[in-house]
Amino acid sequence: MIVSLIVAVSKNNVIGNKNDLIWHFPNDTKFFKDTTLGHHVIMGRKNFESIPHKYSPLPNRTNIIVTRQNKYVAKGCITVNSIEEGLNIAKKNDDLEPFIIGGGEIYKIALTKKLIDKIYLTRIHYNYNGDTYFPELGPEWKEINRLDYKADKKHAHNYSFLIYKKMIDLQ
Repeated sequence: MIVSLIVAVSKNNVIGNKNDLIWHFPNDTKFFKDTTLGHHVIMGRKNFESIPHKYSPLPNRTNIIVTRQNKYVAKGCITVNSIEEGLNIAKKNDDLEPFIIGGGEIYKIALTKKLIDKIYLTRIHYNYNGDTYFPELGPEWKEINRLDYKADKKHAHNYSFLIYKKMIDLQ
């Protein structure tokens, strides 16, 4: 099983503000949907609660919510108390590539605990103001694929789809 992380990040590593996205990039939304479809998506409770009601739970995926609240219930979702517990469920269900989808604290924990093998990162080439940041990637991460796009009528800034693979485990 390959454990992947998927995220959209501004040039200055902002990923959100006040528990919300701060940009609208339709190609990134499509990329996220196409990449995670049919897989387990593991997210924090606050991230889950920020998803617009009409898209929640994310359709055609197994939604797993990580929360410290033992009695938390979300219709159509599985709740767990740790990322590892969510990954074990994905493994038992034979998902070959479950996705960590946020938010900021979940990303930080997953990267710190070295649970991630692959990162799908959309880089928005603009500095946004926000209160939630994606951690800097260490030297163990190597870019293995990159597609660059120019701003257009639907995308306010240039952006890139990047894929990183963990090459070595430096400690």
